[in-house]
Amino acid sequence: MSSLIITGGVPLSGEVKVQGSKNAALPLLAASLLIKGTTILEHCPDISDVACMLDILKAVGCTVLREEETIIIDAQILKQTSVSRKEAEKMRSSISLLGALLGRASQARIPLPGGCSIGKRPVDIHLAALRSLGAEIEEKEELYARLKKCESKEIRFPYPSVGAVQNVILASVVSEAVVVMKNCAREPEVEELCTFLNQAGANIQGGGTDTIIVYGVKELREIRYTIRSDRIAAGTFLAMAAATKGSVTIQGINPFELSAVTEVFAKIGCHVKLYTDAICLEAYKGIRGIPFLKTMPYPGFPTDMQSQVISTLICAKGNSVIRETVFENRFGAAIELQKIKADIRINKRDQLVVIHGRDKRCLCPAVLQAPDLRGGAALVIAALIVEGTSTIKHMEYVERGYENISGVIHTLGGICCRENEI
Repeated sequence: MSSLIITGGVPLSGEVKVQGSKNAALPLLAASLLIKGTTILEHCPDISDVACMLDILKAVGCTVLREEETIIIDAQILKQTSVSRKEAEKMRSSISLLGALLGRASQARIPLPGGCSIGKRPVDIHLAALRSLGAEIEEKEELYARLKKCESKEIRFPYPSVGAVQNVILASVVSEAVVVMKNCAREPEVEELCTFLNQAGANIQGGGTDTIIVYGVKELREIRYTIRSDRIAAGTFLAMAAATKGSVTIQGINPFELSAVTEVFAKIGCHVKLYTDAICLEAYKGIRGIPFLKTMPYPGFPTDMQSQVISTLICAKGNSVIRETVFENRFGAAIELQKIKADIRINKRDQLVVIHGRDKRCLCPAVLQAPDLRGGAALVIAALIVEGTSTIKHMEYVERGYENISGVIHTLGGICCRENEI
């Protein structure tokens, strides 16, 4: 376990070059199994989820080399098609290996994935879609799957699940099938997987739209690819500046991908400027509450930014109401924020959080427990607001998705130190 000790009350200001995208990198790493040769991924984040995925790739037979932000994977030889429980339970994205292994070797054995406790996140949508392609899947404590031949199908997803769409793409891209998917997730990370595979020789149309068509190809070729920047990490750093009445410039990010987030920051009183590959935010005059905000699939406001915005609003002028529509158990951070005397009311039945903004002098430092990845980041933001020293425990959750978050805080003028616990 690890903890982050933060002395708050200091406005954060400065410039940050954002890391590579966690949610893009993990499916691309899984997709490397489909290439019988070398995949080179650049701008890959140095986070524990990526380290876990690389361990899995090594275990199934890949040769893996990491040189700073560049990862080289040789998947010429595959020794096995099973994933160990120890590794799979560490992260949710291990489920993407199901489609990748079916696409490469026609079979897979994967334990049910782990990750954060933010809701059910059932894999039934994944399994139903793969079964429609002809996969035989046995569900016990592990998933045993076999796909002798991918069938041409039209699939309509009951919900635009990012992971389910990615799994179908991975299972069908190297095949003789034509697969039409409707009501697809439109997240940039789905589009990126399609772009990556197309550059490796695939024929996928419609990535980033609600209809994607995969025309199966015989094989994929070796590729060098640069991963886009992490939009959620960028949004989190914007929230740090907004919450502390500071100013930040995020370099290397496509502002279009964060439109729903930057619009919210503008509504609460931040001065936001968008450039070709940068976002600038100033909040020197403080912020006001937002009457109502609802999380939605992309291009709506992302559930992965909900917790961070709750923390940002605890000292806003006025009240705010946020409704969660994606995950039913994503208020862990809101519960912890009550320890610092934030005035937050949680209505679990209606999935609502009501935040009554308070003067930060009414808040007090505390020892907080990170409940999950984004909830932990939210607690970091709250600790940066509160005058005095707070401790965030279980930072291993946060380190699943944020590269050197303490270093970013130092870059922006914040005061913190990381401690390892036994």
